[in-house]
Amino acid sequence: MRRTALVTGGTRGIGRAISIALKNAGYAVGANYCGNDSVAAQFTEETGIPAFKWSVADYDACAEGIRQVEQALGPVDVLVNNAGITRDAPFHKMTPEQWREVIDTNLNGVFNMTHPVWSGMRDRGFGRIITISSINGQKGQFAQANYSASKAGDLGFTKALAQEGARKGVTVNAICPGYVATEMVMAVPEEIRNQIIATIPAGRLGEADEIARCVVFLASDDAGFITGATLTANGGQYMT
Repeated sequence: MRRTALVTGGTRGIGRAISIALKNAGYAVGANYCGNDSVAAQFTEETGIPAFKWSVADYDACAEGIRQVEQALGPVDVLVNNAGITRDAPFHKMTPEQWREVIDTNLNGVFNMTHPVWSGMRDRGFGRIITISSINGQKGQFAQANYSASKAGDLGFTKALAQEGARKGVTVNAICPGYVATEMVMAVPEEIRNQIIATIPAGRLGEADEIARCVVFLASDDAGFITGATLTANGGQYMT
């Protein structure tokens, strides 16, 4: 039976690579997005993967969006919580709005997306929750108190929920990418980018496809005994 996967932030960057990799692995894939309609339309045209628009920061919008995805593709078997934003600022300059925006998307968004699909996964005896956290949720990062807190919270969520899903056939895992050659990272001035690369033992940035392959593995039947785990994919930049 063909399984259905839903990827938040699934039309750009790492999310795009994840959506395509899951489709190539045989899943029926829906890609959520929030912002750029033209990019989403181009993504669907190029990949054949339908895109669904809503904000993961809004619980009711998530519940309705998931309903639409399931109506089109079937019950969600694999949820990839990839959507995330940054609002960087040194803490003494960070505004309450910058804090709330990041927490609402990166942490609350994981709850908002996971909660509506959880009961169905438990009832069916199969599910995969895979959350894309970050190296900066593990080690912290200057001017990212909001982002690091949200991504560290994702790891706590993963470990707690994994204990609830284990006997129901639902695994809950996280991936912590390091610096990946996405559009956002490549927009960083070359001098700064080279400074980052100098701290990575592998001597290079990661590729979005490398993160996507981690997701495909965790989504598979082969990973059924792996739950509550954090898979680090950072070229050795931070080791746990």
